[in-house]
Amino acid sequence: MRSDRNWTNATVAHIRDAADGVREILLKPEGGASPFPSGAHLAVRVIIDGKTDLRYYSLIGETLVDACWRIAVKREEPGRGGSRYMWSLPVGARLEVAEPDTHFELTRQAPEYLLIAGGIGVTPLVGMAGRLVRSGRKVRMLYAGRSRLSMPYLDDLSAVLGDRLEIFAGDEGQRMDLAAEIAKLDPAGEAYVCGPIALLEGARSLWQSSGRRPEHFVYETFGSSGRFASERFTVHAPRLGVSVEVEAGQSMLDALEGAGVGVVADCRRGECGLCVVDIVSFSGTIDHRDIFFSKAQHAENKKLCVCVSRVSGGEITIDASYRGDEPLLSGPEIKRAVSA
Repeated sequence: MRSDRNWTNATVAHIRDAADGVREILLKPEGGASPFPSGAHLAVRVIIDGKTDLRYYSLIGETLVDACWRIAVKREEPGRGGSRYMWSLPVGARLEVAEPDTHFELTRQAPEYLLIAGGIGVTPLVGMAGRLVRSGRKVRMLYAGRSRLSMPYLDDLSAVLGDRLEIFAGDEGQRMDLAAEIAKLDPAGEAYVCGPIALLEGARSLWQSSGRRPEHFVYETFGSSGRFASERFTVHAPRLGVSVEVEAGQSMLDALEGAGVGVVADCRRGECGLCVVDIVSFSGTIDHRDIFFSKAQHAENKKLCVCVSRVSGGEITIDASYRGDEPLLSGPEIKRAVSA
């Protein structure tokens, strides 16, 4: 993850509904949009309750559209406010975006590929599917969602993949058999997965138990979905003399930063592990929403990623690394400090 992103102003050039609850937005940056690698995303500065925050949206397709970057935003309720802000933008609105970045890039060197998408997690896989087909690679795609009406880009994917696309609509009673699908894959094949945490963890567990090489399983989250509904809870940092309420639509990281507790963080998606803190005690249930720790580490409840993880039905006491006697670091300053 990079903290030294190059930011530019962009204009909302076009808006359309891509599916029920999903809005596609074309963003035209000053100076024109640059090409992007497969699996790339944009960092976008959003305004929530008068404060600036970051959200990340996968770029869709293989190429630029009318010299614009194309993203899709699912309306999340209650959510943390990012999707509400993005949905409020009219054509002509201006906002700040970073140059495309990726840590979910396609190799295009394997004998066979299995693409697995859940809901809005399909967005980075649309371009991957097109590139694999056009390069003559063997590929299958599994796409799951609540209903066909809620699943964006079904028509696009059907046109590209044909019978290599399998659709699993929950309201039609269809469910993936991931164990069987992984078993069908060439022993040297690769899987690319993007979707809810439950899908990621299930697929990763089956991949590990199959004895396949871990580096051939590539995944990305699309948000901070958890096993429990988000609700208000209290976080205590006694060494710093801080107790703060974390609202249902707020992350623990945001609440701590608002109380003056400096937490080193970058991805804010539960992937990089920079925001990890020690768990001193807790009541209720910890809803680990990261993919940085393993399932066994989650069960130990010794550490958590404050950018996404929460508590359900209780409170938590943590020990953050911040000492409280030095200025907070952020952005490029964090990178320089870590590199020093």
